[in-house]
Amino acid sequence: MKDQSGYALIEVVVVIVILGILAAVAATYLGPTIDYTRFQETRIEMDRLAIAIAGDPSLVSGGVRTDYGYIGDIGATPPNLAALVTNPGGYSTWDGPYISDDFSTDGSSSEYDKDAWGKAYAYSGGNTVSSSGNGGTVTREFAKSTDDLLYNNLSFAIVDLSNTPPGSIYRDSVKLLLTYPDGSGSYATVSRFPDAGGFVSLDSIPIGIHTLRTVFLTTNDTLTRRVNIHPGSNFYCEIQHHGDIW
Repeated sequence: MKDQSGYALIEVVVVIVILGILAAVAATYLGPTIDYTRFQETRIEMDRLAIAIAGDPSLVSGGVRTDYGYIGDIGATPPNLAALVTNPGGYSTWDGPYISDDFSTDGSSSEYDKDAWGKAYAYSGGNTVSSSGNGGTVTREFAKSTDDLLYNNLSFAIVDLSNTPPGSIYRDSVKLLLTYPDGSGSYATVSRFPDAGGFVSLDSIPIGIHTLRTVFLTTNDTLTRRVNIHPGSNFYCEIQHHGDIW
């Protein structure tokens, strides 16, 4: 009979042992690298979630910020991350989806709510998104507080062309109206009359681009402009009517 060459059992065992040692060494060196990569992927996705919720400050046109995310459209924080891709209540002001899954082949948003370890992000309508997939907690804060997102202060000074305030005689003839998303999928309009010095203040206004109108009721002369409310704003501007009407 011809000799048949092959591997002896001991040779196979030695190869398996060597491969096991190499795998253990590779895992020791590659483990931290893989974990760091997942950490970086998670941080990037958390940044995208923050932008989806509160907008992207870097999106500017004509020197004016143009994006305030979900809150800018709704006037409230999303109740959960699912509201970023699915209208949570038939809201007419909802303009999503605000985030999508870059790795989805069908354009869906299947992975936006999970970190790189496959664990769901923690979010319950506040000002932070958290990941705990790596055994610790990684938090992305997109505002100092929820109040900074939803309860901002605005003040205005109303004057005519000669910078004269309406005074006690005309103060009831001037009305300021601010329209903004009401948090329930529609719009609210708040109106105020100025004091004699033309001063008007508003509070509890969410971030976003809102419509401001000032009306001189005697002639129905109306000025309309947009106001940009940033997180933590103490917004102030002067509104000047055309002509010396007071």
